[in-house]
Amino acid sequence: MLTEKQISQIKEHLDRAQNPVFFFDNDPDGLCSFLLLQRYIGRGKGVAIKSFPGLAVNYFRKVHELNADYVFILDKPVVDDDFFKELEKINMPTVWIDHHEVQVEIPKFVSYYNPLFNKTPTNEPVTALCYQISQRKEDAWIALFGSISDMFIPEFYNDFVKEYPELAIASKDIFEIRYKSRVGEMINIVSNGLKDTISNVVLMLKFLTKAKGPYDVLEETPKNRRLHYRSSQIGAKYKVILNKAKKLGRNPGKLLFFRYSGDLSVSGELSNEIYYYFPKKIIVVAYMKGDKTNLSLRGENVRDLLLEAIKGIDGANGGGHKNAVGGQINTKDLSKFEENLKSILDNSKI
Repeated sequence: MLTEKQISQIKEHLDRAQNPVFFFDNDPDGLCSFLLLQRYIGRGKGVAIKSFPGLAVNYFRKVHELNADYVFILDKPVVDDDFFKELEKINMPTVWIDHHEVQVEIPKFVSYYNPLFNKTPTNEPVTALCYQISQRKEDAWIALFGSISDMFIPEFYNDFVKEYPELAIASKDIFEIRYKSRVGEMINIVSNGLKDTISNVVLMLKFLTKAKGPYDVLEETPKNRRLHYRSSQIGAKYKVILNKAKKLGRNPGKLLFFRYSGDLSVSGELSNEIYYYFPKKIIVVAYMKGDKTNLSLRGENVRDLLLEAIKGIDGANGGGHKNAVGGQINTKDLSKFEENLKSILDNSKI
């Protein structure tokens, strides 16, 4: 977790920021991190980052478009050097809050906060860190579903169960909570909403900054009808892809390597759920889009496995947590990557 000193420093940044822009990772953890901080100070705009794997320089234009006086970066392990250079040119105060292994050099002008580098290292979701900062009890439901989406059970989960027994289940198993309760349903709705058009994502953000509780999200109303419609569309497509992946899980062997393409990028969601069904396997989901393929891996020590398997493959990259990582590779090298994985697992190098 963050230290008291770090919390105090971040609060000072938030107090000074009169018109901040929050750049956040395009998933529920990033989204909820933004919501907690925006609702805490009651101002600022959010921008979901769809570039992969990092925050690309082309997003800098949003700083000018939104007339920002402060930049906050939430839940992104990589930021382009050119993005930082543009911020430095205009002396933009910048705060970066993350929980991944750092993958770039952090400029001196950036205030960087990551509990992995504290005296007692931890790697809670950024949502949990932002709730440490805001501590608005009325926003605990946001902190909860952002944390659960990143496979982390916050300490106040039992309080949520008591308050909303019809939504949550009394369990210590994160997978049961995520995939067998209505908390998971709520996560799916906003996760799918982030995959809509930019204009509709903006409308969703406006709706969520004013939402009073979980039922505002779960129950369809005129205010969230588009969100529910989009979630239903994506949910149907996702189920088809998931069932194809689950069929592979019946095959023998430690590796489940699933490739897919199309207009729906859900590799992170897929790898999490497939791992729920096949926890003893190494899960690799490869989303092929043109010349590039996004990778999502789950399983024991998959970070080391990924980094070993991409050695010698030009343009390949990746990183994340010990048992959950993402990466990118040129599509033409995907078969080579799969061969490397099989060889490493066969020889028990990892």
